[in-house]
Amino acid sequence: MSEQAPSTADFLARIASLEAAVAARDITIAERDEQLRRERAEAALRIQRLQLRIDRFNRKAFGRSSEKLGQMLLELEDLETDFAAGAPEAGLAIVSDTDKVRVLPVRKLNPNLPRKRVLREPSCACCPGCGGALRAMGEDSDEMLDLVAQAWQVIETVRPKYSCRTCDKIIQAPAPIKAIARGKLSYAALAHIMMAKWGYHLPCYRQTQMMAAKGVDIERSTLARSAGYAAALLDPIYNRIREIGRTRTKLHTDDTRLPILAPGTGTTHKGALWIYVADDRNSGSLEPPIAWYRATMGRAGESVMSELAGFAGTLQADGFTGYNQIYRGGAIREAACLAHLRRKIFDVHDSQPTELSTTAMAGCGAAINVRAQRQSG
Repeated sequence: MSEQAPSTADFLARIASLEAAVAARDITIAERDEQLRRERAEAALRIQRLQLRIDRFNRKAFGRSSEKLGQMLLELEDLETDFAAGAPEAGLAIVSDTDKVRVLPVRKLNPNLPRKRVLREPSCACCPGCGGALRAMGEDSDEMLDLVAQAWQVIETVRPKYSCRTCDKIIQAPAPIKAIARGKLSYAALAHIMMAKWGYHLPCYRQTQMMAAKGVDIERSTLARSAGYAAALLDPIYNRIREIGRTRTKLHTDDTRLPILAPGTGTTHKGALWIYVADDRNSGSLEPPIAWYRATMGRAGESVMSELAGFAGTLQADGFTGYNQIYRGGAIREAACLAHLRRKIFDVHDSQPTELSTTAMAGCGAAINVRAQRQSG
């Protein structure tokens, strides 16, 4: 029995089904194309943002790039590869034998460092092959940076006593002056503790651990009290420097956020470390430069007002709003920082130059040239 031929209605139904499938496929392709377009647009925007940040880091970095910069460069390279290829998977880089190999330069060590010459002579005094005599024909040298371990020592001051055979008078050398009365730390030890704590930000407990590893048993409370005594000794010098600095006609100031321990809470408080500098040597002044620091528990403008009490002149600082109340009285005039202004404009101009940014950069360059000419003249 032969099969019945499909009817016209069946053909039309199949055609409609095929058209619906084609339409669904076209919709799917359009959605994927739109999604791919959005992903590429987001990748391009992210590349642009990363390039801005990389340019900023490159201008601030000295020497080799930091780990953060290297991470950003790798991320940027991956994004650019994916964006160019249109695929999430990147292939392995192929390096040919003809590629040039970068030769790293030999870095010389500081010639001002003390040097210890180590001479390594051959183990034999004659030729090991034929037994002939040896003659000098030059030498090879190589330098390595070595560390001489810091050593703590005890200074025992002995003062012998003598008596006069005639009048029985006792003669003895006077006791040396100590930095701290009845203290066990010399001036050099105090300077080391102060520099480690405030110069290298090593807390007292960490210093005690480092000293214990070298056989010095000292309590953390002793270090803390000694640092306080040393600060009291330096207080007159600090006050005199600040007093002279306030008499200058121009000061520079800036602050750095400083974490300060909050006793009893187990956390740190966001403090600030302020720097005040008076240095007009570039303007031809013969006055010596002066700088002093001030640590505060906050970053309010009142800290600067109390520190600069009695100062009248020009203050150069950044755009921190806390300085606004200082300029209201009129005794202190504001000198805006051209470097801060130019830095913000350059970040935008270097990535997307416009007519406005070009004009602003030209104005900043002209101001810098005028200042350079005044300094050289």
